[in-house]
Amino acid sequence: MYLVDTNVISEARKGQKANPGVRRFFETTDSAALYLAVQTIGEIRRGLENIRYRGDLPQTSKLETWLDRLVTDYAERILGFDEECAQVWGRLMSPSREHPIDKQIAAIALIHDLTVATRYVDDFRGTGATLHNPFD
Repeated sequence: MYLVDTNVISEARKGQKANPGVRRFFETTDSAALYLAVQTIGEIRRGLENIRYRGDLPQTSKLETWLDRLVTDYAERILGFDEECAQVWGRLMSPSREHPIDKQIAAIALIHDLTVATRYVDDFRGTGATLHNPFD
């Protein structure tokens, strides 16, 4: 079972233009085994709002529709960040404070025994989370 990082779910949005490894990952993995972290929803929202701020309303509208569909499709598989995750995250942040959101995602993966599917495996190294790079 996988906790899908923002860069992977965003790549999948490209459909047939997506990286072949990412397409294969989604084609061969049961959707019930794919989870998102609330942080991923926040990162997508932030990116969408940045595009809105730049004035690209057509792209904003496309991304808004995609995000709404994503939240609906993953409704039962969006994992929150609770006190137990916060305890693990605090340990992961010491002594290295790099990549705080990635370490929150790693904490969620560790608590729920999920593999993090991410392009940026180096950002998660040293967390103890099992990693998979579908871009390879």
